[in-house]
Amino acid sequence: MIVLPLLMKTTPDVLPQDLVGRVAIVTGGARGIGLAIAQRLHQQGARLCLWDRDPAALQQALALFPATEAFAVEVDVCSQQSVEQAAAQSVALAGKLDILVNCAGVAGSNAVLWEASVEDWRRVIEVNLTGPFLCCRAVVPHLMSNGWGRIVNIASVAGKEGNPTAAHYSASKAGVIGMTKSLGKELAKSGVLVNCVTPAVIQTDILKQVSQAHIDYMLSKIPMGRFGLTEEAAAMVAWLCSPQCSFTTAAVFDLSGGRATY
Repeated sequence: MIVLPLLMKTTPDVLPQDLVGRVAIVTGGARGIGLAIAQRLHQQGARLCLWDRDPAALQQALALFPATEAFAVEVDVCSQQSVEQAAAQSVALAGKLDILVNCAGVAGSNAVLWEASVEDWRRVIEVNLTGPFLCCRAVVPHLMSNGWGRIVNIASVAGKEGNPTAAHYSASKAGVIGMTKSLGKELAKSGVLVNCVTPAVIQTDILKQVSQAHIDYMLSKIPMGRFGLTEEAAAMVAWLCSPQCSFTTAAVFDLSGGRATY
């Protein structure tokens, strides 16, 4: 079992209310990093549309917010029809859309590439790369109509460096980085900014999907000697969603405890 060092509080007592009047979609918003991001955005004034495929987890997450300030939308991000219906439902519930955070993801099982199953490869690519594509495709027209918007895609340092026994995950996250850069350039004059975050491992339930050997490998690559916290990821995403982020698009932000080398 990995024992993490005690850390100082990462969330300030007073947060800027710079997202009042904004509506944010967070995919994978029922747990883990997605839920932490949703909580941070709400603390800064945003109303929420939590997208997730787990209805029970969605209801548990929804109970953390005032009834009129958060909505739960059950969605399969791998399905074009489901995503388009979720976008329409979100507009109907919240009145408009301003922010999209693509956080839904899976790790897949660990295996060297030549022994990996084709089914696992396709599942990881579908959730981690096709999912954000479909969500952006459905939401971008709403953001463009506002003349203002923010998209933040959660990629991974694995997409920059590659992790052994995780070719599918690394490839999917490299694709997210490339998609972010392309879409950011396409929307550069629209008022809609598109960026991505590349964390090293964040301490969430996704670690239950991978082997202990892989966990040990990933921890050994982080100079700080610990995994990241969901609150740390949420703080970075919140700035990228804010008006203070105004001249940054098609960019990649590391959150890696010193692991990232470029």
